[in-house]
Amino acid sequence: MKEWHMTHYGKIKSYDSSSGTGSITAEKGGDVLRFKKADLQQEGQMPKVDQRFSYETSEVDGGKKQAVNLQHQQGDGQSQKDQASAQQG
Repeated sequence: MKEWHMTHYGKIKSYDSSSGTGSITAEKGGDVLRFKKADLQQEGQMPKVDQRFSYETSEVDGGKKQAVNLQHQQGDGQSQKDQASAQQG
């Protein structure tokens, strides 16, 4: 059986820094998915409510879906130039 990865986009619904777990809501609707701190691409970064992330889904615990490989998506249409100047500043 071949596993097929598709990138989804959603916004953080909640994150509990003490347990290192949170949930994300898909932009296109559907189930709220759980995720773990270990599934964040930038583990040192704390996800905040309403931040936009890309993610993939993985089945755990007998078919329950979970968000994995979460990656923070910078701003809403913020240009590369703006990001570069923000990093230098």
